[in-house]
This record gives sequence, C-alpha cells and structure tokens, in this order.
Amino acid sequence: MASKRMAQLECQRHLFDLPNDTHFLNAAYMTPLLHAAREAGIEGLDAKRQPWHLTVLDFFEPAQRIRKQFARLIGVPDWERVAIVPAASYGLSTVAHNVMLRSGQTVVGVGEQFPSNVYPWKRLCEESEATLQLIPAGPRANERILDAITPATALVAMPHVHWATGAVYNLQRIGKRAREVGTMVVIDGTQSIGALPFDARSVGADAVVCAGYKWLMGPYSVGVAYLGPAFDEGIPLEENWIGRKDSDQFGGLVDYQPAYGPGAVRYDVGERSNFALLPVLEAGLEHVLAWQPKRIQSYVDTLFTPARLDRLAELGCHIAPRSQRAAHLFGIGLPEHTSPADVAGKLRERNVHVSVRGRSLRVSPHVYNTPADVDALIDALSAHLTMNLPSRAAEARL
Repeated sequence: MASKRMAQLECQRHLFDLPNDTHFLNAAYMTPLLHAAREAGIEGLDAKRQPWHLTVLDFFEPAQRIRKQFARLIGVPDWERVAIVPAASYGLSTVAHNVMLRSGQTVVGVGEQFPSNVYPWKRLCEESEATLQLIPAGPRANERILDAITPATALVAMPHVHWATGAVYNLQRIGKRAREVGTMVVIDGTQSIGALPFDARSVGADAVVCAGYKWLMGPYSVGVAYLGPAFDEGIPLEENWIGRKDSDQFGGLVDYQPAYGPGAVRYDVGERSNFALLPVLEAGLEHVLAWQPKRIQSYVDTLFTPARLDRLAELGCHIAPRSQRAAHLFGIGLPEHTSPADVAGKLRERNVHVSVRGRSLRVSPHVYNTPADVDALIDALSAHLTMNLPSRAAEARL
C-alpha cells in the first residue's frame, strides 16, 4: 500500500498585498491581511451602513464558527469552551481572575517571555503571598522547568515557543509532569498556534490563549481563548448581556438571567459580535486550517537552506540549531560590536523587514515569503556587516 504523503505547501504570496520588492520577514510582529480577510472585513463594516439588515443570528453565528475553527486548530472537541477575547492579556487575566493561590505556592513561568503572560501572575502572587518563579531562557530551560514543578506549584504559565528566540518548549513533558503533581497548565499560544502544530489535549492544557493578529492571520484587537473544565463555574472579567443563557432572545433580555451561557461563553468580551473584526479572523482561520501548521513549518523551513545558513555563519551571525527552535520564528545573533538597531535600520533601507529583540534580529517567515526574500536579507546583512567588520568579513572569505 502506498503511504500517504503530506502535499508540500506552495508559496501563497498571491493571496496578499505584498509588492515584489518588499521583503517582509516579520510575521511575529503582525501578519499582513489576506485579500479575502480584508474583503470580509469591509463587507462586515458595510453591514452597519444599513443596520436593519442585521439579524439576531449575526450576533451569534460568526462567533460560533470561530469557536469551532479554533477548537479544531488546537485539537479540542468542545468548541463551546472557546471564548472570544480582545487580546491575549484579557484571556490571561481572565484565567488569573479564576485561580486561587495559597501562601507558599508557586507559579512557574519562563524568563523574558512576553509580559502579558507575566503581569497577571505577578499580581496574583503578590496578592496571595505566593511566589512567581521565572525560569531563565536558555539551552537547559526545559529541564529547569521540569525541576521547578513540584507539589507546591499551583500553575505553570508559559508559551510554546519563546517570543524573541523561537526556542521550542517541550510542552508534552512539561504537561505530563504538571498532571503528575496536580498543577494547572496555561499556554500563551500567540507566537506559535497557527504556524506550529499544537494539541491542547496532549499537553493537558487547562487554558490556551491567543491574540488573533499574528499567526491566526486575523485583525488587531480580537483573539480567542480555550478554557477547560476547571473554569466551568468561574467569574468573567465583565458581566455582559451576551454571555448569559438565552441571550439570543432579544425580547426577554430584561428578564434578567442568573445563568451564564454554555462553556466559556461567559468569558466573551462585551460587544464580541464585532461585525467588522470577526469576519477577518474567520477568514484568516479558514486559510490557516487549509494550509495546516505542519505544512507551514515545512514550507518556511525550506526557505533557510543549509547554504543560506552557512552564509549567515560566515558573516559572524549565530542561529540556534533547528532541533532547538521553530522554523517560523528564530533569532539571528549578530556579531559583537554591532548595533542591532542600526542593522535593522539598514535592512529597512533595502526594504527588508525584521524585528530587533535584545542582541538579535528576530526573523519570522510565513507562507508568502520566497527564497528571494531570504536572499535579500542575507545580501543586506552582508553589505552592512562587511562594511563595518572588515576583518571578520576578510576571515570569512579565506
């Protein structure tokens, strides 16, 4: 029997408004809108021009479709456990609002991770006389996180990949250890879900939160959050009408309902039925599901061939081994005595767009990038570094 092979994903640049001379390798900053997503957003915005055409279903059905899409993306069967949130910080604060800590307990997190997944736990620990333990990022981070999880650990709050370096955390092992000692697991998937395969059940995640404007290909100011059974009886950050049971019965809204809607609907942000933004996120998720995160990883991995990585090494740049990082997001460590901000500025002059994170350039390719984009990046780096580090460049040519 012939084995089934996953079809290689082809470049999707034609689905975006990206000029050929623009080399946008900065999806981790935010992804450009798909043509289809932009059109969906315009159509949704235009709906309010004649609001008499909007029906009760328009307040509910788009949100339901997005819940189902995200549940499918992270491998959970109950789509009603997905809430519509305006930002990752909102979803993480919702989780923190519904976690009880005792004095002496710990919350384990990752050092130098994005602050939205640090500030809620910092406040919660201060209020509860608990300890926030941030494990330094680095080659042994996975082992140190595992060692830090003890019966005194109430919660582990971390990403799948480090937002600056792209270092991948072994969530299966970490989740297994957490389950062994009865510790909750909260994942900020903003910089991975949509581009890197993720299965919430295999991780044993109690909550998974994602902003929508990066790898979910959505707009700014709308995201999603999976909230597992531990949050079934929780209290939302706000008491809005649409989170209550029978809220689709507009004629009975003043018959105040003490019960919330099913699953995680209670945690939806107010005015979640955003007629302009939800269609954009829905269109983005539709494409992500069609592309498949595994194929996205495979595609972007082919852009940085061994020969191109060798060229970067010859320039004195450092990239972590592929076994330690994601393909869709990683850091290029620059030679000493260079200014990352200056380097990024020179790249922008050549229409090459990346981010600066610490001493590194954060590079984050996506399905719209081509080998020409990567060559433009390397050529720009070569021109700048050779000019500013002649001795290093001369050694590289020997």
